[in-house]
Parts: sequence; C-alpha cells; structure tokens
Amino acid sequence: MALQDSDRGRSAGPAPRAVDDAAAVERLGGFLRSRRASASPEDLGLPSFGARRVPGLRREELAELAGVSLTYYTRLEQGLASNPSTQVLDALARALRLTEVERAHLYRLAGTAAVNAPSRSGLREGIDTLLDRMPDVAAIALSPLQDIVAWNRLGHALLAGHLDPNAPYGERPPNKVAMLFTDPAARALHREWEFEATLAVASLRYVSGVFADDPALARLVGDLSVASIDFARLWAEHPVQLCTYGIKRYHHPRVGRLDLQFEVLHLPENDGYRLLLHHAVPGSPDDDALRLLASDTVTA
Repeated sequence: MALQDSDRGRSAGPAPRAVDDAAAVERLGGFLRSRRASASPEDLGLPSFGARRVPGLRREELAELAGVSLTYYTRLEQGLASNPSTQVLDALARALRLTEVERAHLYRLAGTAAVNAPSRSGLREGIDTLLDRMPDVAAIALSPLQDIVAWNRLGHALLAGHLDPNAPYGERPPNKVAMLFTDPAARALHREWEFEATLAVASLRYVSGVFADDPALARLVGDLSVASIDFARLWAEHPVQLCTYGIKRYHHPRVGRLDLQFEVLHLPENDGYRLLLHHAVPGSPDDDALRLLASDTVTA
C-alpha cells in the first residue's frame, strides 16, 4: 500500500523542527527534484525506452519505486505538503539511493532531525595561538559558513598570500567559498578548480540544512549567485557532501605544484567551527616545497 502523507508516527529521537514556512518547504522540494533529475533509470532497473526529454526519473516512477502515492509526492515536491513522516523519507531515500550524507540532509530539510542554532560566540579564545604553534602545518580556522576567522602564517601564505594577513580578524573576514568563485588568485591556485568548487558548494549545501534560518547564509548565497554564474549553476544542482579529509592539488605562485593532504577537525563545542589543516608526505617533493614556503614566511 502506498504511503499517503505525514500521519504516520515518527521514530524516537530528538524533537524534530517543524517545517511550516514556505522557504523551508521549497528547499525540501528543490532537493528532491535535483536528486530525481540526477537518478539513472537504468541503474534503478527501469526501462528507459531511448532518450528522455527530461533527464532522470519521472515523478510517477519515483513514487512507484518508493511506494508513495503520486499525488502526495507531487505535492511534496511542489512545496504544497510539509512535515513528511520518516517512513516516507526512508522510502524516498532508498528509492533514490541517497548516500548517508544526502539522507541526513534530507531529514534535516524535512524537519525530522534536531538542528543546532548557529553560534554567535565566535572562535574560541586560544585557537589562533594553537594555529601559530603549528609552523609546519598550513592551518586555518573556519566558521560554520566557511568564513576564515584565523590562520597561521603558513596557512595564509598557502591560500591567500595576496590578502592582508590581518583581514580575518576584522568584521568582514574573507570567505573561503566566495574566494573560490570571485577571487581570480584563489581560483588559479587550484589545479582542479571545478572539483573544488563543487565540493565547496556541496559542503555549504549540507551546512544550509543545519543553519537554514541564519540570515548570513541567505546573504552569502544571494551575493554569490549574483556575482558568479558558476556558483549559481552549482547551487541549483543541490550537491550535498561532507569534506573531512583528502588531497588538495595546488599550483602555488611561489613554489609551484603542491599535492597536500588535508584534514578537517571539528571543535568539540559542536558549533560548526572547524580547523582545516594541510600537510605533506614527509620527505616528498611536496614536503620540500611546503618547507620552502614556510621558510619564506619566517624570512618575511
């Protein structure tokens, strides 16, 4: 029997945040549309019957796969229904084969997961001193919306040597996402710019499910959508991903090619602030280049 609406019971857990405003419902509908458009009928075992006029699944196909009534799913996607039950969300997540991160994002958008209000306390005192104590690691501290609120000398030299090193401590710190899309020097730094840009938007999309009501988020997204066609395109695709470790591939204007491993460490307060740390494999050419860049910062 098809699931009809949100009158089923929810699973036990933290009290959910009700989704009853138009903007929140539209975010949920937009995410569902994006995932439906990116789904492959062949991968889901559905006949494609040749090229489709619109890519992805049709609404009736997704509704059938999920066991949800077409009428209710259409209302959900169009923003005419809110607060879907966990059973409906589970069924849609399974049908769309969402990743764990995408599934968590779906629940947050639907109001079935507890969310934290954005912290206004700023970076905890002493973190900037901690960064300065790591001279061989390029380190920056990020706010929940990826404002660069602190960095050590090597972190500044790696990511933003063309910017005033004291800028992050002012009222309008540079934003890492905005730099990728609007700062030519930051864009040229990345050898795989399209990949990094997509990852940055995907990470910001995930954060948007937690800090959906933060006016700073709306301002950032609005400003970047106007300033960058690339950002507007990627934001409309609703990518969702967590970025916690991996390799960053740079072409630095002072030391050339750099392949650096990175780790993102979330601070224990769980307020969205985190540290982005870059380091090189010991004894590698990248390690030599990073040490050269570090020595330059000491000399300067």
